[in-house]
Amino acid sequence: MKENKQELVDFAVTARKYKTTLTEKFKHRPIWHKPYAGDVISHLPGTIVELEVKEGDEVQAGQLLLIHQAMKMLNRVVAPVSGVIEQVNVHAGEQIPKDHLMVRIAVK
Repeated sequence: MKENKQELVDFAVTARKYKTTLTEKFKHRPIWHKPYAGDVISHLPGTIVELEVKEGDEVQAGQLLLIHQAMKMLNRVVAPVSGVIEQVNVHAGEQIPKDHLMVRIAVK
């Protein structure tokens, strides 16, 4: 008879300890990494409609960078931080996937 031995993992919730097993999906999930403050990443796949900045431009937090069309809606993408545009990885009319780095801003 084959013995099914699963590894138990400890975790705590509000000062109580529990044991559980981890699913294969959880074990093989992508590892999270802290994003860079100046990275502007697409949250949905879509099309770049309009580009308002170019490399070398100085931008202020909240300034319009580009218009991204996703799910039939036009989304205004603004600068999360003030700084200088270091990299522009899109152009008008380009279709981009989810989690695509659109613009990188070098933080002042």
